[in-house]
Amino acid sequence: MYNPDNIFAKILRGELPSYKVYEDEYTFVMLDIFPQSYGHTLILPKKASVNFLEMDLEDAQHCIKTLKKVGPILKELTQADGMILTQFNGAEAGQTVFHTHFHLIPKYKEADLHPHAKNKADEDVLKSLQSKLIKALS
Repeated sequence: MYNPDNIFAKILRGELPSYKVYEDEYTFVMLDIFPQSYGHTLILPKKASVNFLEMDLEDAQHCIKTLKKVGPILKELTQADGMILTQFNGAEAGQTVFHTHFHLIPKYKEADLHPHAKNKADEDVLKSLQSKLIKALS
């Protein structure tokens, strides 16, 4: 069951701050404050759903469209060697926030990923990348 008081719902309503880099009628994109690598980005549908298995097909299509827009720009700006796209469905699968979201994680050849949701990013680093992404995505 969807909890409208989850952290992403609060961000979408403007009740909590975020490092938003892109938004359209259907999706919201922000930097992850606990990144697995530099540039770790989250893509959320604006419409409430607990996970991908429960979301409407139309909302999934909007998310994929946004991923296709953001992904190449994120890869270029971060100079990543590759990109990881992941999405967790349920606590046993690693989902920690129960509002559907996709992780777009830059992967660098010589660097391992940080553990999921463990290390908080430096605010100045987030602000700098946020500014670059906003400019590139507008």
